[in-house]
Parts: sequence; C-alpha cells; structure tokens
Amino acid sequence: MNLNVRGIKCSISDETRAFLDKKLQKLDFAEDYLQDLDIVMKRETVGQGFHIEAQLHFKWGSVKQVSCDCYELYEGIENIADKIESVARKEKSKIMEN
Repeated sequence: MNLNVRGIKCSISDETRAFLDKKLQKLDFAEDYLQDLDIVMKRETVGQGFHIEAQLHFKWGSVKQVSCDCYELYEGIENIADKIESVARKEKSKIMEN
C-alpha cells in the first residue's frame, strides 16, 4: 500500500506522522487489496479546526473517500483512521460476497 500524506496550511511533523502510522496499523488486514491511501490534512481558518480527507484506492478500481472535521489534529487522525478501517472492511466484504 502506498501512503501519501499532505498538509495544507499546516506542516506534518515527525510526531504527527508517527502517530498517523501507529493508527493506520489497523489496516494491516487490507494490505493485499488497498493499493493507495491519500490523506490530506487542512487547517481551517474559520473555526480554527482541521479538515481531514482520505481517498482509498482499491486494486479492483474502486475509489472511496472519507472525511472528518475536528478541532484537535490528533483527535481527527483517530477519527479518520476509524473511518478508513470501516470503509476498507465494508469494501472487502462486498468483494468477498461476489
């Protein structure tokens, strides 16, 4: 799986990257069929929070997108990791049914 992380109006520190990598260890089950994972963290000027988006690219061509808004970056990373895991499990179960 190729992981691409970008920050818009914020920089991704080594600590933040390590925290994200730790949370994404939940996706070990998806290594075989999750081709690319693109995560964009954007600092919002209105409300002073963060908007985090993730695009999941599966090997069979399906692309899913999840996002979350939060005031704390690390809370947002936990939320987006949970959403990514949920979408990956749902997509895997759809393919297993066919």
